[in-house]
Amino acid sequence: MKKTKNLILSLCVAGTLLSTMTTQSLAKTQEELTPGETAYVDVSVSTQWTTNGRFQVRDIDAPSLSNPVDPRQWSANMEDTETRRWLTSYLETQAVYGTKVTILEESGDWVKVAVDGQPTPRNELGYPGWMPKRQLTTDDRLEKYKDTPFIMVSSQTAWLYDGKALNHKFMEISFNTRLPVVKDFGNVVMVATPDDGNKFIKKADVAVYQNENQFPKATPENLIKTAKQFLGLRYLWAGVSGFGFDCSGFTSSLFKSFGVTIPRDSGPQSKGGIEVKKDEIQPGDLLFFASNNGTGSVHHVSMYIGNGLMIQAPNAERSVEIIPLNTKGYIEEFSGARRYWTE
Repeated sequence: MKKTKNLILSLCVAGTLLSTMTTQSLAKTQEELTPGETAYVDVSVSTQWTTNGRFQVRDIDAPSLSNPVDPRQWSANMEDTETRRWLTSYLETQAVYGTKVTILEESGDWVKVAVDGQPTPRNELGYPGWMPKRQLTTDDRLEKYKDTPFIMVSSQTAWLYDGKALNHKFMEISFNTRLPVVKDFGNVVMVATPDDGNKFIKKADVAVYQNENQFPKATPENLIKTAKQFLGLRYLWAGVSGFGFDCSGFTSSLFKSFGVTIPRDSGPQSKGGIEVKKDEIQPGDLLFFASNNGTGSVHHVSMYIGNGLMIQAPNAERSVEIIPLNTKGYIEEFSGARRYWTE
């Protein structure tokens, strides 16, 4: 009889736990997001779409719209250049795991957000765009760690693991993903996640900082070394991650990895920093290119690396590459240079 009572009690407890978990899951799924509210990206990299773009998504875009996302599969689905170039008309930007956003509007399963840390004249709160509601969490546990040590992913991508032994992969996250440190175990670091408890990551894939004052300087040498690790990475319009960059996503992400925030897009980037004359360009300077032989609107940015060469994320047909500044098609449209780096 005692065993029977214990079994019944266990079943009751399990049932209560299951009911609680189900209720919490449903509450999260059905959660309303209010304009002005803060939320956090809950996938490895979220993609923000234009107002019209969210109505134009294709079957091949499904890996970018789910939770979890599969950015590698999405990229593989767009091996064809024209299929990839299609995104140009429909994407705004991206945001990596744990990025804070502000809710601007809500419409069905989608929300319009402003991405924190991506300055733009379009919205003082951050870069605007529409994304699936399911890719956000309103859990503010990351905010509770805001004054604690943190990691920044320094590799192109890195895996989070469920356990310290690193036997079970949880999520592949991107370069520049920032997460709070819970405990440093030497070769492994336990980090807090937006909505999935604590996970583990190899220290070899990250930089550990006690505070933001410990960021290394964005020197030309550091910028160029970081940029070169992405050589061969396929271009992705609106991309800001180790799964793919666009031109200005590449340059802004390079500076962000050293704690320096510059505008998200090439146009605003061309108006900030320190203006540099063509004959005074140095490694680390950003180079800009504009229509009408350099006199029109800025449409592209690269970074000068010395010896007449520049590194760039060029277009949907190509990958991150190094080419001469005087390459035909570029030098004719050169419009100026800006300096954001420090000695």
